[in-house]
Amino acid sequence: MANLVYKRVSTDQQSTARQNLVLDEAGIEDPVVFEEDPGTSSRLHPLQRPKFRALLDYARPGDTVHISEMFRLVRGTGHILDVLDVLHRDQVALRIHDGAFSAMDLTARHPRTGELLSTVKFMVQTLAAAGELQRDLQRELTYDGLRAAEAKGSKGGRRPAVAADKTDDVRTAYLEGRSIAALARDHRVSRGAIRTAVADLLPDHTSTEDAPAPELPVTLDMPGKVADFLRADELDDVERAALDQGVTVRRGQGYTLRVTAVPAVHHRLLARCQPLDGGPGAPAVPAQRKARREYENRVSTLTPRP
Repeated sequence: MANLVYKRVSTDQQSTARQNLVLDEAGIEDPVVFEEDPGTSSRLHPLQRPKFRALLDYARPGDTVHISEMFRLVRGTGHILDVLDVLHRDQVALRIHDGAFSAMDLTARHPRTGELLSTVKFMVQTLAAAGELQRDLQRELTYDGLRAAEAKGSKGGRRPAVAADKTDDVRTAYLEGRSIAALARDHRVSRGAIRTAVADLLPDHTSTEDAPAPELPVTLDMPGKVADFLRADELDDVERAALDQGVTVRRGQGYTLRVTAVPAVHHRLLARCQPLDGGPGAPAVPAQRKARREYENRVSTLTPRP
């Protein structure tokens, strides 16, 4: 049974020093460490983060995931419950070594139903909501502070390293052959500041104004009846992977599949389950037709299909 350690920081200016201290004090034996690249945002769903996905692929039943505090792994309530569902499915334990969650067994399940204990779910939702409230209040205070400073004539944000009235001189000198190092000395700024001022003039610069923005993955709840129909269909590799990586969420006697994919894949999956609406010689099953309509309503909120 392996001890899997997960670490993450939100910006490349932060370090894992505090996490290392907490985890070292825990005395974890033979840890296998999975550390996200610096700057991996907490807004990215844990199940989409490269290193946490690698951890889940590595994990075997009976293993334990160790984190210094819950918010290194998840932020919102939905993220927490999604992760707990996956860990329960894979029979992997979760150990949190610091913070409000450290005294709780978050993987405790009802012995007969197998569902997360209602008391555990309540505490998870309550503590997660408190954390979100704290972050919202911090954002509001920051915004109010910026507004107050702006009213006094101060402008928020980092000051430009090259003064605005010197930028044209820097660009002209660069076009005339002056080196970046020489310009940095002349204006007493870093070379990086000069590169920023002449970024569009550099040899390796390519314009991205006309490049289409890449589609970002979106998580939608797919009704279980739609998921069952699609699993029996012949899907392409991308569509099949989206279903296979989906997170099952129990809903009473049924379930939904939380599918994360780019909008185009959601549109293709929706098109594939069109037969659930019925047709000539193939009357629709009301429950299946209703499930497809629910999924269609969710997909329709995404960007239009190309």
